This record gives sequence, structure tokens and C-alpha cells, in this order.
Amino acid sequence: MKPIMSATDAADLVRLMESAEIEVWLDGGWAVDAVLGEQTRTHKDLDIILHKEHLPKLRQTLAIRGFKARAGGTPSNFVLANLSGLEVDVHAIVFDADGNGLYEMADGGTWAFPAHGFQGSGRIAHVNVQCLTPEIQVYCHAHGYVPSEKDFRDMELLEQRFGVELPDHLRRGPAA
Repeated sequence: MKPIMSATDAADLVRLMESAEIEVWLDGGWAVDAVLGEQTRTHKDLDIILHKEHLPKLRQTLAIRGFKARAGGTPSNFVLANLSGLEVDVHAIVFDADGNGLYEMADGGTWAFPAHGFQGSGRIAHVNVQCLTPEIQVYCHAHGYVPSEKDFRDMELLEQRFGVELPDHLRRGPAA
């Protein structure tokens, strides 16, 4: 089955944002695959984290490729999609004095991405990308939502490759 968002699609979007001087860090499935250096599964979207002040430039830049905001979302988290079905899941942050990325959640609370988490890097389709470190990717999956089967697999791959310790709830139970 062909991925909904191919590696070439993801890399092209990252290059487009870079050409517009929009600094982004990948999160989610493409961030896992980027740090692993290979595509391990299909992806429906590209999850990005960026400076909140770059949101207008991001909307304008992706509009050139037909991306528009889907209904729903918040000012800090929303999805841009085009008619081909490609999606960019946007997470806007502000940095505090210590370099932590502060993300305003839908409930009004604040989630802090630790500063050292923004030092990750990887490759998608021969394009170098910035992404969250494997440790912070696991940290994000360990807090805030119930993991799906793909999340369990992604976290296991990070554990195997990088030795990142997984909390018990990010491990699949024994087969039934």
C-alpha cells in the first residue's frame, strides 16, 4: 500500500518551509522515521512544531500548495490540508528563557517541550530535518494521550535503536 504522505511529499514540505525561512521540528511518525533514517510505516500527515510567530508565514507558504485550515483545532494546534489529501498537523510554541517550547493546549493548560528535545535530527528522502530527540519523542508519548498500535511500534523502534527506556504503559502487553 502506498503511503498517504510519501517520504518525498514530507521532504518537499520541509524544504518548502525552509525556503520560506520557517524553522520547524518534526514530531510524530515522521520524526521517528527521520531519526531512524528509514521509513518504517505509512503516514497520513506531517506533524510539525514551530515558533508561534511564524504561523502567518506558514499559512501563506503552504497556501501556495493548496493547503487550507481544516475545521476545528485551536490557535496553537490545527491541521492544514490540501485537495490531494496531504495534511500538516501544526503545533505552535513560544520559547521561554530556558529554551523550553511552551505549547498552549486546548484546555488552556501549557505543555512544555524540554529545551534539549529540540536537538534531534534525521533524514527523510535524503533531506536533513530537525526533529525532537528520541528521548523527548518517548516522553511526549508517555504523557497526554492513549497510545495506538502504531505508537507502541514507533516507541519500540526508538528503544531498540537508541536504548530509550520506555515506561511500562508504552509497552505492549503479552499476546492474548
